[in-house]
Amino acid sequence: MDHDLCKLNLVFPVTAEDQILDFLLDSRPALPGFTSLRVEGHGAGFENASPREMVRGRIERRLVFIVLDRARLESLLAELLERIAVPNLAYWVEPVEQFGQFK
Repeated sequence: MDHDLCKLNLVFPVTAEDQILDFLLDSRPALPGFTSLRVEGHGAGFENASPREMVRGRIERRLVFIVLDRARLESLLAELLERIAVPNLAYWVEPVEQFGQFK
């Protein structure tokens, strides 16, 4: 297992998508790349849901995940907290056992 790699997951409102993606694309040192997805949140926390979302019982969100060095993780999170004011942004970190590409 490569203990130096982890996966950062960010989940945030659709309205913050451009702000978050621009932040990640402009981050220095440059990130190795990331993936963004359209997702839906379920469960508690519907205070800010639109009427449509309340009827459907799920909230539209965006998910970004990044595999990066643990050493870079803390500085990226600190910079995100300092530069981006996004309410309802959630994150979690997972260990990465292996990472590679088939060519």
